[in-house]
Parts: sequence; C-alpha cells; structure tokens
Amino acid sequence: MKKIICLILFLISFSLLSYSQELISRIDIQGNEIVSDATIVSRIKIRANQDYNENIVNEDIKNLYATGFFETVEAKKEVSSEGIAITFKVKEKPVLKKITVEGARFIRKDKILGFLDIKEGSFVDEYSLKEATRKIKDLYTAKGFFQAEITYDLEPLKDKNEVTVAFLINEKGILKVRRVQTIGNSHVSTRKILRVMKTRKAWLFNRGIFKEDVLADDINRLTDYYKLQGFSDAVVKVNTVYKPKGIYLNVVVEEGQRYHIGEVTIEGNHEFLAENIYKALALKTDSVFSEQAVYYDASKIRELYVDRGYIFSQVQPRSVFNPQTQKVDVNYTIVENQVAYIEDIEIRGNIKTKDKVIRREIRIYPGDKFDGKKVRKSKERLENLGFFEEMRFGTDPGSESDKVDLVVDVKEAKTGYLSFGGGYSSIDAFIGFVELRQRNFDYRNWSTFTGAGQDLTLQVSMGTLTDKYQLSFTNPWIFDKPVSFGFDVYKKGHQQDEDVGYAYEEDIRGGTLRLGREFSDQWKADLGYRFERVKITDIVADATQELKDEAGITDLSSGRVQLSYDSRDNVFSPSKGFYLVNSLELFGGPFSGDRDFVKYFGNFNVYFPMINKSVVGLRLRAGISDPFSNTEKVPIYERFFAGGAASVRGYRERKVGPIDSVTEDPIGGEALFVANFEYTYPLASFIKVATFFDTGNTWKEKKDFLSGDLKSSIGLGLRVKTPIGPVSIDYGWPLDLEPGEDEKQGRFHFNISRGF
Repeated sequence: MKKIICLILFLISFSLLSYSQELISRIDIQGNEIVSDATIVSRIKIRANQDYNENIVNEDIKNLYATGFFETVEAKKEVSSEGIAITFKVKEKPVLKKITVEGARFIRKDKILGFLDIKEGSFVDEYSLKEATRKIKDLYTAKGFFQAEITYDLEPLKDKNEVTVAFLINEKGILKVRRVQTIGNSHVSTRKILRVMKTRKAWLFNRGIFKEDVLADDINRLTDYYKLQGFSDAVVKVNTVYKPKGIYLNVVVEEGQRYHIGEVTIEGNHEFLAENIYKALALKTDSVFSEQAVYYDASKIRELYVDRGYIFSQVQPRSVFNPQTQKVDVNYTIVENQVAYIEDIEIRGNIKTKDKVIRREIRIYPGDKFDGKKVRKSKERLENLGFFEEMRFGTDPGSESDKVDLVVDVKEAKTGYLSFGGGYSSIDAFIGFVELRQRNFDYRNWSTFTGAGQDLTLQVSMGTLTDKYQLSFTNPWIFDKPVSFGFDVYKKGHQQDEDVGYAYEEDIRGGTLRLGREFSDQWKADLGYRFERVKITDIVADATQELKDEAGITDLSSGRVQLSYDSRDNVFSPSKGFYLVNSLELFGGPFSGDRDFVKYFGNFNVYFPMINKSVVGLRLRAGISDPFSNTEKVPIYERFFAGGAASVRGYRERKVGPIDSVTEDPIGGEALFVANFEYTYPLASFIKVATFFDTGNTWKEKKDFLSGDLKSSIGLGLRVKTPIGPVSIDYGWPLDLEPGEDEKQGRFHFNISRGF
C-alpha cells in the first residue's frame, strides 16, 4: 500500500514540474533604443503566465517585422525551474535624419519631397529607398524626362543609428517627338492617322513631349479606328528610333481585308415587324462592317423594346463571315420576355430638395407600363431644373416578376450663391454687381430656406452708364399644380451716352406680377401685369423736336399674354430642339396709364446637332407696336432697336434703324426683324469657336415692316468659360453701310460677366 501511495505522489510531482516548465514566466526585450518596450509588447500576442506556443511566437516575429521598425527580429527560449523565459532580440532600422535632392532643375525639390512616402524622422531601409527612387522616376517620366537617371547615396552618421539620404538626379532633358511617319496605310490617309493619335511632333504650338503610355493608347485608338472602318484584322505597331535630338516614330500598319455587311436577319420578334426594326439599324447590306457598329445596332433594337416596356428583353447579335460572298452576315436573335410595370418610384440622394419637387418632373407613374421615352423625358426635365450635378435612373425588382421599382438617384448641386464682381460690355461699359440668389428656395423652411424649387434673386449692379436694383421671386408650382407665380420689383437707369445709342438719360421704377401655366411638356402660357414710371431727362441739346418731346415723366401700365413652346434638350446649352415665344402686351386702355399702344414680339429658335458636338442655331425675332386712342406714337423707351452684340453684330449698339436727323442718334421704330445664324464648334470643354451671319432692321412705322433695306453682317466669335465667368467675344463685319456712316467698319462685341 505504501508503494502505491509513493507512486501516486511521484506522478503528481512530475506532472506539476512538467506544467511549470511549459508555462511562460517572463518576456524580455533586447536591442531596442528608439522603439519602446511598451510599443513592442503591444504588437505581440504572447504573454507571461500563458502556455508556451511556438506558432504564436512565430506569428509575433512576423508582426514585429510588419511594423517596419526592425531589420532583424529573433525570439530566444530559455527553460528553467521557474518556467520559460522568452527574449525578443531586435535590431532597429536606421532613422532617416535628413533627405536632400541634388540635380533637380525642371521639377522643384519641395514637389519631389512631397511626392515621396518616406519622411525625415522615419525608419528607412533599402526597399523604401528603391521605392522612393522609382516614384521620382515616374514623376519625371510623366513630365517627359524618359531618359532621367535617379540614384541615391546613403550615409550613416557616426555613433548613431541614423542616416542621411541624397537623391541624385540627372534629368538629361525632355525627350521630344521630332517626326511621325506612317508605313503600310493605303485606305486610311496619313493625315487621318495623325489626327487620331494624341502623340504629335514638336512644333511652334505643340511641345511634342514623348510619353510611352500615351503612345500605347495611340496604338489602341488606331486599332479601334481601323476596326470601325471595316478592317477587323488590322494590326498597328509603332517603331521608335531614339536620336540625340529626339525620338522618331514609324507607325506601321497591316490593314488586311476590308469587310462589308452581307445579309442582315432578325429572329424572335413578335412585338415589332421586322421592317420597323430594320429602319432603326445603322448597318445595311454593303455597309462597312465593324463589331462596334453591330453591338450599337443591337442596343438600338433593345431600346425599341425598352420604350415599349420590355425591359427584360435580350438581343444577341451574331456575325459570321460568308466565304461565298466575302461578306459578313449579321443575325440578331431577340428574346422579348414580358412587359414590365412600375410598382413604385424611389427617390435617393436628395438631402435638401423635397421629394415632391423631383416627382412632379417625372413623366411616368406607379402602375404605368415601363416607357423608355417617358424616362428619358423625366431625366431631361430634372436636368433643366439645374438642381443636380448628377442623376441616374435605374430599376429594382418589384414584388412580382413583371413589376419593377423605378429608382431616381441624384446628387445635388449648389443652388444658392452670393456672387459679386465686375465686368465690361460694349453696351454698359464698366459695371459692378452683387447678387444673392437661391434657385431652390423654400420660404417655409426657416432652417435652410431651401428645397421647394422656388427662385429668389436680389441683385444690385452699378456701372459707368447703368444702375439696377431688382428683387425677383418665382414659385413654379402653386397649389401643387403646374401653375407658376412670381413678381419683380426694380429700379434701373441709363445715363446719356451717344456712343451706345442713348441721347437722353433714363430712369425707370416699377414692377411686374406674373402667372403661368404648363399645359404639356412643351406648351406653356403666361399672364403678366407691369407698371412703370419712366423719367426721361438730359436730352442732347441739338436733338430734333421729335426726340425732345419724349422728355418728362410717364406712367406705363400694361397687361401681357404669352404663349411658348419649348422642345430643347437642354435649356442651359441646347444642341437640338425648338423654342418659340409669342407675346402680346397692351399698354393703357383698360389698364389705364399715360400711353395707349399695343406691342407684339415673337422669338423663334431652332438648334441642330452636327459633328463633334457642334451646333447650328437659327434665331428669328420680330416685333410690331401700334399706338391707339389719343397716343400718336410709341414712346422711345418702348420702341424696337437693332444693332450691336445682342442683335446685328458689326454695327454700333441700337444704330440699325431710324436715327435722329440732326444728332444721328437712334430713335427706334414700331417694327423689328432680326435673324441670326450661328455655328459653334467646341475646341475644348471650356472654349468654343463661332461663325455667324446676322441680318435685320427696325422700321419707323409698322406699315413698313419687312419692306426691305435689311442690314447684314458676318463674323467670328469665341465663347470661353473662365474662372471669373464667361467671356463672349465677337467680331462682326457689316455688309451694308450703317445709318449715318460713310464707310464700312468692323467692330468687336464682347461681354465679361459672372459664371454660367
């Protein structure tokens, strides 16, 4: 029995001893000078009074390496009667004391240092220095210094674990393209190939900096262009020849066979007749074949089906070369699937703008069959609000297989701004302005005053010749109906200046009330009432009696009715569509006032899209006024004037039409006709060039309307978006003599004002 008890006690003692030998008694850190013990311990998982686990220790070594602080990390295990002692022995990386850049002339040294990931005071190693060298090389390559050489010199400091690094740069100058020539192109001209490429040779207006990534893109662009021209097998290569004066490029083209369309067939169509689908296709038999054009036509077929509500439809194009005809036969297989219906409309992304402001512009409603045309029209109307810088229409699955939720995702733009500044125009001379405007105003929202889609503007402008103070408000939807209400209160004046057609000083104070109604997406009617008190003084001394009779104070009271039609794709920058306005205004009569006359004005605009986002615009304006009752003539400040920047360019402001026989100052007329034909072509995103033809005139009496003697001009112009605002510059050359002048003289017309 004693032997058994002794054996049990021995086994217990052995077990306790073994357990103590596997238990971690302490953790030591050695070799660290900068990194604290606490920092190192925080990066390891092993702890005292835990069981020893070699896998955890190995993981801790990796974690310490990952900090980037150490060149070497070792873990040493010592076993004693107290347990296991683990010692982490580290060797810290040197600290970067100073970074210098030598040899940099084209790129500033501070820009190079700011481009690097390593900083003074950080740990550094060979890998980080090589990575920094590569980044400097990339920076120089982006600037065209492909031959630049970048090295570094690492110098340790005595008795310290610190180093200084000097990056040594040999720029070797910019590598420029001196010549680009083509080889093997027979169907596509060299001129066209060079226009497709972005790599250009250096000359007076182009630096011609060679960039390898741009050249690689050029090869892809040329290959794609050849495929669009029917050369599906075309191969484009560029051979580069480096010479001391620059680089010479040889564009080598293997055009291969040019493919054309053979038979075009359609399968699976039930909703549309095949002949109606064919009409929507750009590719016809004998057209030049390209895969891109085939897929474009497939998207046009799908668009037809989406417009009819078949948003689940699929169109699969298939192109097969026919060796007998040596043409490519194209087949479109259509799977129509079922019609989709709108279950709900979800608005996302609007923070300030109320949902109802967005919903009232959407032309499709829950329960309707999905209609692609209505969706596009809805997007167009939302864009014309100017409240959103981005928007996307999509769909989410509905509760049933044939139902979808229409999702309108918007990103709001800034609709309120306080602007101030100055400008100069050929009409107003120098002018300064302050304007406070909120285009998405809400008078009920006292926290931000935004979100209801109302328009509030307070403007003050003062200049060399003009001054204007105006408060305007418009609510486009009252009573939750497409009925608008607005008002304007203003004071404006113009000083006497014969150079811009004012032989008198004018002061106008008044206001308007406006009421409008939308009948459809295009048609709108407006009613308005206007009251003004007009004061004419300081008429030039040698004017005729007819002009002097205008002096004094006159009260004008009028009612106006206006009908407009607008199908423009974008009201801010139209590229297609019509805009027609007809306005009839009655002064005096039932509205009282000091003068009785009626005034009609019509404005017709049409826009046609052309190549490369260029636009042809035609604008026609006509007006007729007629006095009645005791009024013998229309007052000068309500007559029609033509000439200058806003009408017939190339002539002085308001100088096309009747003039005072003595002073030769314009006195306006009872009838007006002006036509402007303009073609604008974008040179870049911020600049357009324009060419124009203007013609028109004003006639003293309405009976002479369009009786002849039209004054015409031609010219060129620029439209530039600048940080300070839009700049419009036109040079017009008159084709006829200006009234009162003995010879023709071209004129510049320009405006500088606040941003678009």
